[in-house]
Order: sequence, then structure tokens, then C-alpha cells
Amino acid sequence: MLRLLISGALYLAGNAIGLLIAVMILPGFSINFSSFVVATLIFTAVEVFAGPFLTKISIKSVPALQGGVALVTTFAGLFITFKLVDGMVIGGISNWLAATLLVWVGSLIASLLLPIIAYKKVKDKRQAQRQ
Repeated sequence: MLRLLISGALYLAGNAIGLLIAVMILPGFSINFSSFVVATLIFTAVEVFAGPFLTKISIKSVPALQGGVALVTTFAGLFITFKLVDGMVIGGISNWLAATLLVWVGSLIASLLLPIIAYKKVKDKRQAQRQ
């Protein structure tokens, strides 16, 4: 159970980092500070539910789509979050495409690095307690 909570927290943090990267890099992409937490929660929830659903559909209907399911899921997450959160702006088709790619890459890198960093901190803390 603890592992599931930690995994969820890291996934949420990875998505938050991905959204922040898009906000910092893309001039037409913005999220109000007060809406950022809500946007991150909605985006993560959509990805958690849409990811397996889209994977299942791609396996049955369009096997060639399997490689791009993560990008399609990210786009769907951005679209639904954009529709539900008032303080989120994504301007123009190029921003939509770039935001999808940046959020996906940012989330991917964060989801790879955050567990390593968390593990290292726990390991260092345990070593310090033993001494």
C-alpha cells in the first residue's frame, strides 16, 4: 500500500514538473498559480484512467498506435484539463503540439529521476541512522 502511495505521489510530481516545463518554455501556455494544483490533479487523473483505456483500444483496433499511446494520453489529458480548468490557456495548434511533447518528455524524465532521487535520500538517511 505504501509503495502504491509513493508511486502515485511520484507520478503526480512528474506530471506537475511536465506542466511547469511547458509553462516556462511555451509563450502561449499558462496556468494560473491558484489553478495549477487543480490542473495537475485533473491531468493526472485523466492520464491514469485514459492510459489503460487507450492502450486497450490500440491493441484491439490500431496496433500501430501502441507506440504513441503515451503522447495521445498526454494530449487527451491536456485537452480535458484545459476544458475543466478556467485558469489554463494553451494558444494555437503549435502550442498544443509542443505542450503535448514537452509535458510528455518532462513527465517521463521526472518519472525516471524522481524515484532515483527518493531512493538515494532514503538510503542516505538509513545509513546515517546506522552510524
